[in-house]
Amino acid sequence: MTPEQVIQIKPLVQAYIGDCVYEQYIRTYLISKPYKNVHDLHRKATAFVKAGAQAEILLHLQDALTEKEKDVVRRGRNAHPHTVPKNADIGHYHLATGFEALIGYLHLTEDFQRLDYILQKSVEIGEELYGVTRE
Repeated sequence: MTPEQVIQIKPLVQAYIGDCVYEQYIRTYLISKPYKNVHDLHRKATAFVKAGAQAEILLHLQDALTEKEKDVVRRGRNAHPHTVPKNADIGHYHLATGFEALIGYLHLTEDFQRLDYILQKSVEIGEELYGVTRE
């Protein structure tokens, strides 16, 4: 799909795809680490993919984003979801939706080099903020 076609997709749909791509990336990344206990993997993955973590990661990524990417984030952040998870702060949830929309946008436009950069930076930031990969 072209960027013009993808931008016509609703931001919540972009976020839906982005959520899948991000979670798969995180899970694949975590299984490359020494621990393999499923409960431990789930706990560590949750630390990365919860709304609060995604919001913090996005805030740390802001300066690295292009204007087009910031626009995609803004559209995702301003989308009106019909539900909000009970364990998520509404502000974090909106930022996380913007982050997921960005991941979905990059995936759908097949900008895999940029997507890989954003995902790698996300892991670095997550490790720095939360120490999630330390034993």
